[in-house]
Amino acid sequence: MTNRNGFLRLLFSLVCVCMAFAQEEKPVSMSEPTSIELTIYNSNFALIREERNVILNKGLNSVVVPHIPATIDGASLHFSSLTDATAVRVLEQNFQYDLVNQATLLEKYLGKEVEFIRFDELTKKEYSVRGKLLSTGWAPQNISNQFYSGGQMIAEINGKIEINPSGRLVLPSLPEGLILSPQLEWLVSNTKSGDHKTEVSYIAEQLTWSCDYIALLDATDTKLDLTGWVTLTNNSGTAFKNAGLKLVAGDLNIVKKEERYDKMISYSAIALDAAKPQFQQKELFEYKLYSLTRRTDVANNETKQIELTSGKNISAKKIFVYDGIGNEWRQWFNNYSYREQSSFGQQSNAKVGVFVSFKNDEGSGLGLPLPKGRVRVYKRDDDGKEQFIGEDEIDHTPKDEEVKLYLGNAFDIVGSRVQKDFKTVVSGHVYEETFEIKIRNHKKEATEVLVYEHPWRWDQWDIIKADCGWEKVDQSTIKFPVKLKKDEEKVITYMIRYSW
Repeated sequence: MTNRNGFLRLLFSLVCVCMAFAQEEKPVSMSEPTSIELTIYNSNFALIREERNVILNKGLNSVVVPHIPATIDGASLHFSSLTDATAVRVLEQNFQYDLVNQATLLEKYLGKEVEFIRFDELTKKEYSVRGKLLSTGWAPQNISNQFYSGGQMIAEINGKIEINPSGRLVLPSLPEGLILSPQLEWLVSNTKSGDHKTEVSYIAEQLTWSCDYIALLDATDTKLDLTGWVTLTNNSGTAFKNAGLKLVAGDLNIVKKEERYDKMISYSAIALDAAKPQFQQKELFEYKLYSLTRRTDVANNETKQIELTSGKNISAKKIFVYDGIGNEWRQWFNNYSYREQSSFGQQSNAKVGVFVSFKNDEGSGLGLPLPKGRVRVYKRDDDGKEQFIGEDEIDHTPKDEEVKLYLGNAFDIVGSRVQKDFKTVVSGHVYEETFEIKIRNHKKEATEVLVYEHPWRWDQWDIIKADCGWEKVDQSTIKFPVKLKKDEEKVITYMIRYSW
């Protein structure tokens, strides 16, 4: 009797331990985020900070964090309990992204019995046949959770092999391990049981922003209106509701990784009140931080635009530039193997570029550091309709700096550049060459063209003769301002001496 009672007590203890272990291992799911803060960088990633609630037992807990971005960088995750920071510690972390789709679902049934529902044309009724699934018709890529069509389904039915078997495939249940959305599963150690308010932060890719600017030039080309739009793109696989939003502009050093996901983008935009600035600009290390003054929704697979800045009646200037040396010679700057070749730089182009410049200062109605982005410029025609006249990209531009936009080439101003003479003064040491530049103005009004020349042959040079005024911009650039009347042509001739 004693042995029997001892055995029963041992059996009861084992059952209790197993029940306790099972209870302990049953995953506890965190709540949906109660607060979300997004800091999005213009380098295709974002820092996401969430507050979530969870009920933890004392000891070990299996915790599921649902609905996270599929592009999360698991190594970047930081977790803390706001209720008791010293009580909770994450011991293990698993990123689960085996999502339900046709390919993954069929992969789970390889070698297993499945059912095909077929239609009998004679009886006009459906019937079922069972068989073993041998091939899904899908092949895995090297990218996680991605498949491509690799042929046709193959099944063994009634002892025979059928390729692309007819009928509607029916599976008995959802296999274990497949989930509807990416999630984290943690093994957590906890010393304080009960409700915990927690903070979870991590970096995720495929969240980015860029800046697009719209400029409207006035009839005289001396004033413009500028509006800057932030374009948010979220392809992370997760939507963020009622999120605080901050944007970081700057050139951060990022260790590049191979991108794993390629998703289609759907577009939407929101109407905004332009009267009140929506972003506050502050400093962050050596970068600029833009904080949205309200909360917003960022849906998955969405592109959203929010106004960043705007200015009216900004002083602008139209500039014509003739840089006549052929592009094929620019790469040979200071190349010793070409410095004695008389044919160097003979080729030229005839195009005169047109630029619009303005200053990013408070006096112009701006003064906010402008993130890099594309600037599209419009102008009203004689009918008052806006017409597109060119675009350019700007780099990150601090306040009080000049913005210079190249919009295209002038139609009615033409340039030409020829080498008139090349002379050896001291063989291997001193050479002289003469250039003639012609600028022709076919416009209906007078204009000014800035002619730029580049002493590409060597960095030791002197202008020993010129028939008009010139300015040394830097060691490799000189400038000739040329004013032309209507239908006037002007000629610039100068001689340059190189020595080494």
